[in-house]
Amino acid sequence: MRSDTSPTLVGFFYIRRVIMCTAVTYQTNHFYFGRTLDYESSYGEEIVILPRKFPLSFLHRGTVTQHYAIMGIAHVANQYPLFYDAINEKGLCMAGLNFVGNAHYVKSTTEENEVAQYEFIPWILSTCATTAEAKERISSIHITDTPFCEQMPVGQLHWMIADKNQTITVEAVADGIKIYENPVGVLTNNPPFPEQLFRLNDFMHLSPKQPQNHFSSTLSLQPYSRGMGALGLPGDLSSQSRFIRAAFVRANSVSGTSEQESVSQFFHILGSVDQQRGCCEVASDKYEITIYTSCCNASKGIYYYTTYDNHQISAVDMHRTDLDSKTLSCYKPVTEEQIFCQN
Repeated sequence: MRSDTSPTLVGFFYIRRVIMCTAVTYQTNHFYFGRTLDYESSYGEEIVILPRKFPLSFLHRGTVTQHYAIMGIAHVANQYPLFYDAINEKGLCMAGLNFVGNAHYVKSTTEENEVAQYEFIPWILSTCATTAEAKERISSIHITDTPFCEQMPVGQLHWMIADKNQTITVEAVADGIKIYENPVGVLTNNPPFPEQLFRLNDFMHLSPKQPQNHFSSTLSLQPYSRGMGALGLPGDLSSQSRFIRAAFVRANSVSGTSEQESVSQFFHILGSVDQQRGCCEVASDKYEITIYTSCCNASKGIYYYTTYDNHQISAVDMHRTDLDSKTLSCYKPVTEEQIFCQN
């Protein structure tokens, strides 16, 4: 446990307890991974590059001074990046998403096979090159409820981990750590992942094609609008509905294979679960919004993002920095709208 009494950090870890979000994968010529982060305010997150020789400390594993480079969105506290989502230089991706009421972490007994919840993302991404490696490592650990500092409650999260070959969901629950294959490449929040996945059975009739009349052979029924094959697709902002909607959009997504086309399509996929100010009230005059949307080209090590007030896509390339450095590189998100005037 570390000592820090910053009120900003208290707010930051509160956000990690209540945020809503959606994560997806996408494959064209390259592999892409990203997420939305939905909340009513920002807590100073930055795009952070953690180079190979940055001294990365773990409570029960000491300090590691040589590891894979990592890049992602994080809040940096006492020079320690608390990652929301990130990729490493090998193309492994990971995101933590809200899982309140179901996440369960064990009490620390100071054993070597323990990883504190806040260490989980940097531990996996600093040591694993593939999802298969991550899956093997996770099977032998315990995730503890040790907070980063006394002022920060432990975030209740579950995680999506992916590379170009395999995607898994990891949930630490009351009866242990569960690792699930994730065939849809989507994760939101509650309920637990097997229940989210099962609910797709209720929507197997949805299609991007126009519907046929199966109602009655004696009635002349015709579609009267485009898009009627997806009638019944949930449109609300709840986590289960966002899971179904994102899974449908991703599964039926069609794009070109260039970088521009792939990135553009990825943002359109996550745009299907975008939260607009005023639609999700969390308190009087407070509304949950999509703080940022990310899209990582895991093959090239590029972190693309937009923010609520800036729809222009910005990017940070990890390979344009010294990945053998010992210090973090931090970039504040561009949050003001960029408008291109044509005349």
